[in-house]
Amino acid sequence: MQEAYFQNLNQALKQQGNGMPQLVIDVQRFEANFDWLKQHWPKGLKPRLAVKSLACAELLHRAAQGLDTQAFMLFHMPHLQEVFALFPAADILFGKPMPIQALKSLDAAALQYVPKVQWLIDSTARLEQYLAFAQQHQLQLRINLEINIGMRRGGFAEADPFKAALAFIRLHPQQFKLSGLMGYDAHVQKMPKPFFCADKIYQQSQQRYQQFIQAVADVFPEMDLHELTLNGAGSPTLLAHLDETVCNDLTLGSMLLKPHDFAIDSLADQQSALWIAAPVLKVIEQVQLPELDWLAPLMQQKAVFIYGGYWRGVCVYPAGAKPHVLYGRSSNQEMLQLPKHSRIAADDYVFIQPSQSESIIPQFAQLWLYDKGQLRAYPTFRE
Repeated sequence: MQEAYFQNLNQALKQQGNGMPQLVIDVQRFEANFDWLKQHWPKGLKPRLAVKSLACAELLHRAAQGLDTQAFMLFHMPHLQEVFALFPAADILFGKPMPIQALKSLDAAALQYVPKVQWLIDSTARLEQYLAFAQQHQLQLRINLEINIGMRRGGFAEADPFKAALAFIRLHPQQFKLSGLMGYDAHVQKMPKPFFCADKIYQQSQQRYQQFIQAVADVFPEMDLHELTLNGAGSPTLLAHLDETVCNDLTLGSMLLKPHDFAIDSLADQQSALWIAAPVLKVIEQVQLPELDWLAPLMQQKAVFIYGGYWRGVCVYPAGAKPHVLYGRSSNQEMLQLPKHSRIAADDYVFIQPSQSESIIPQFAQLWLYDKGQLRAYPTFRE
């Protein structure tokens, strides 16, 4: 089935492609992924799309419509204006703290969006920087506090500093409004098995999250906690949150395309939908290595040189294709070795499954959406 799938995609690219490396999205698989999610999504939880993982206006429109959401998580300041231009009513939460210099660099057009955004804050020192900025521009900023629930990537880890930050926010109501919390738990699925139990680690992270929620209630007893954005998840742990969570706002993105790093047990129901298609420039019937002719009798495999290369990912078609460990890697014309029986010719395509969508999409000016045998190009967020 996989061979027939890529042969059909190869033919479509040979007829409709541009003869250069292309980033291809399988629309039917992509839509099947968010259709599955929508069927399993509990009421009361808000889906939030990670823009870095779907950094293309067309993908964001389709995913937002499919999941019925206008909530987005941003990780890169230039995406701020792009997303608001696409979704004027967008609910935006930054997924990492923005350096104060990034805010100071905003032009007048972008400055209008600053009060609408939830700014992630990881320390009281950063709060103080944002206070000075808010005072200078006479703005009230929506503040979302990053909490450490086991990932140990920074953020507030202990009760006293966290409550001090809450008190600081409460002390400056004209400049700050607490909008919520963000606790990331990617470590849950990354801990090596069988030494660690993912279910147990997840429950521990949830208990820590609940302790931070209680601290908010202690400092802001009058606050309706249901109005806060209590953000969590990410694609690797999303399904655990769908079963049980203290959060009300869940981030996802990569699982809709399922690149290679997300081929994990918890995402077994999702389909891979993202490929790099690279044209074959040359076919060598037998691998040849410079200055190593004496190894020729051992070199029984075929080789191809492709347009481009050295992408982070895994060759998935033709079967058995992979970089040659002795020849080395190249981003110009990479050599791939293949089984000698492989049927491949110049102008055919090889297919690579990227490790991540967020790292590969900005490398391409456009995505090619593949749907029912047809290919159509859409621009990406390059910067």
